Order: sequence, then C-alpha cells, then structure tokens
Amino acid sequence: MSDLKQGKPQRDTTVGEAGDGRPRDLSKMPSNGHGCDFLEKLLDGAEVEWVALGDVCQPKRGKRLVKSQLEESGSFAVYQNSMKPLGYYEENNVDGETTFLICAGAAGEIGYSSKAFWAADDVYYIESNELLLSKFLYHFLLARKFTILSRVRRASIPRLSKTSFDKIPVPIPCPENPEKSLAIQAEIVRILDTFTELTAELTAELTARKKQYNYYRDQLLTFEEGEVEWKTMEEVGEFIRGKRFTKSDYTDNGIRAIHYGEIYTHYGTSTTEAISQVRTELAPALKYAEPKDVVIASVGETVEDVGKAVAWLGNEKVAIHDDSYAFRSSMNPVFISHYLQTARFTSEKEKHVSRGKVKRLLINGISKMRIPIPYPNDPEKSLAEQARIVAILEKFDTLTHSISEGLPREIELRQKQYEYYRDLLLNFPKPEGRTTNGHK
Repeated sequence: MSDLKQGKPQRDTTVGEAGDGRPRDLSKMPSNGHGCDFLEKLLDGAEVEWVALGDVCQPKRGKRLVKSQLEESGSFAVYQNSMKPLGYYEENNVDGETTFLICAGAAGEIGYSSKAFWAADDVYYIESNELLLSKFLYHFLLARKFTILSRVRRASIPRLSKTSFDKIPVPIPCPENPEKSLAIQAEIVRILDTFTELTAELTAELTARKKQYNYYRDQLLTFEEGEVEWKTMEEVGEFIRGKRFTKSDYTDNGIRAIHYGEIYTHYGTSTTEAISQVRTELAPALKYAEPKDVVIASVGETVEDVGKAVAWLGNEKVAIHDDSYAFRSSMNPVFISHYLQTARFTSEKEKHVSRGKVKRLLINGISKMRIPIPYPNDPEKSLAEQARIVAILEKFDTLTHSISEGLPREIELRQKQYEYYRDLLLNFPKPEGRTTNGHK
C-alpha cells in the first residue's frame, strides 16, 4: 500500500501499452487469483464475508414532491429520475455522504452526494452504518453497474425494482471487527477518491475551456458595421433536404450516411468520416451532401440541438436523413458550421423553431437567417479571412472537444485508470458457495 499512500496520482502518469489506463509499473506488479499483493496486505489475513446488500443495510425510498414545490435554485437539490437535479427544495430528507440509485427514467444510474439533498420517490438511498461505508458501497456498485443495468425493466419508462439490487452480494472485510472493517473500507475509498477527484478537476477545467472557447468563437464571429455584408442563407447558397431512412436500413457495409441525431450527439463542426452506413439498394432514392456541404439538423429535442451543423469534408458524397439539410455554397463550410453555433445565430434561430414536443426548423425559416460575408467584393480575400478564423477556432476546438487529443483524451484515460484500480482494490476473495441469504 505504501506506493499508493504517497499522494494523488499524477496527471502525466504513463498509461499501459494497451491503452487501458494502467500505469506501466502497476501492470508489472505481481498478483494472485484474488488481486494484487497490496490488497492482501491491507486485509492482513482478515476474512471477507459476502453479504446481500439488503442484509447489510436498508435501502430507503425517497418521498414524492410535486413540481410546484420546487425552485430553480436553493439549498437542497432534488433527485428524481436522473442524475441532474429536478429542481431545489427548502428541506432535505437525506444527509450528505450518501449513495443513491435512480429507479425510474435513468434507472440504474448510481450517484453519491457529499451534500444533503432531497430524494424523491424514484430514488433509493443507502446510508452508512456500523458495517458499511456508503462511499465504499458507491464505488462497489459502480463496479457492478453492468449487472444493475441488466436488471432494469425496459418499458415506456425504464424501472429498477428494489428487489433487483438488494440481493447483490457486497464484500464486508473483517466482519467480526467492525472498526477494522470500516478502516479498511475507508482506505480503499481514500485511494479511489484520489482518482475521481482528479477526473472531476479535469472535467471542471474542460467546462471552463468550453466556455472560454464559446466566448472567443462569438468574438471572432462578431463583426462591426461595415466589416462584413450580411446575407440570408438562401442568397448565399441552396438547401437540399435529405431522404428518409430507418434503423432497419443500417448495415455494416453500405452507403455512408449521416443521421440528423448524430449531428448533435457525435459530430463536431466538421468530419471526413461518417459513422453510419445504409443498404446499397437505397442508393437511387437517397439524397446526398457533396464534399464541402454543411449538413444541418432540422429536428431535435431542444432548441439548442436544432440547427446544429457539421461540415462534410469527406472525399465522396454522403447520404443524409430527411430531418436534415445539406447547405451548398462557395463559402468555407467550416466557417459556416462554426457560425451556426454562435449566440447570435442561436438567438435568431429561436424565432423560427417550432415549439412542439419535437423542435423543428423548416427551410423557409433557416433560409431567411443571415450569415456574415467578410470582404464580399473580393472572393479570394473573403475565403482567406474565413480560413484564418477557422484555423484559430479549430485549434481551440481540438483542445476542448477532440477525443484523441487535449483534455477529453486525458479525462478518458484517467477514468480508465480509476476503473482499473477500482476493480483491483475491490477484487476481494469470494469463496465457493452462497452468500448469507443463499444468493450467489
């Protein structure tokens, strides 16, 4: 344990050759069938008893609040059917340092709050007791998340029943000595928390950088009167609406395609590769974006999603869904894609988006929206200025959004490192047979 007690893991820790987040020195550490040697040293010969969750603690169900009782801000977050607070309430019904599970909606999600909160009726919470630290249980349940999610009943509203998780076997080190047991659990929590704290710091830094990126993007794409000419999109280019294809049309080897939902869930401002393919026999009926077109989502669940765009920079045409448009012009497509994300464009876009359950932006709305043309009387100079702005934004975009470079990549590696240590430290010996309530 001495190597792990020296402090927080460093951000420049070398990861394993397999890209699994393991430091090289740890990957060479000898281990046996029950985990690494330092886990045995921590246990110091103590037995480990596997006990059903419901036998070692009592998961408690939260209490319902109606929406009219909630505020947009306040002292106590209210958790209902997701890890995002539904709102805030003037009281709490759960103390801080408590693990909780979402049992409807985002059923199977596992949370932990260091602050007091209100658990609504679709939440079960589990407090510490004389045998089990709630934070230790939190890390353990994260390691069993796949099992928990597999027990979610998939219906119109996904649900997780109490009986589906309170039989999960939980390891209790040194059960005959509660004080020692809690000390062992606390040491494991301390080690694992160093990794989650580092990930949280990096995530906060990434959030700050994204805000900074959005600010500089808007500044670079804000122009004084006379610096640019503002033209409607229909004056600058043409719109081509896509053709419908469905999930049943997807294949592993076919025509490259962009689905409108992928524009705001997968792609950035530009791409050279499409992640989806559809059946080749659909080719004559499909509509396509040509290289240097901008593909724009016309449908989404939120106003922010509608109008999101990706510049298609592939070498060949790509099929597009009928809930998206290809915008074709002589302008730099990445410049347009960036501009369509600005606060100014978003503000103008809101006037044209239909506000039903599904948000929609029609061609007769977006085509009337204006975009800036630098040096409109000098096409060559205009494209050079667009390229200059794009180069600056793309460099910043890589640092904030790329999964292969910058902070997102570092966060991904730290998460893998946490999962590796978590699985190692929670790999307690499990004897043959059954747990105390007869469940494996």
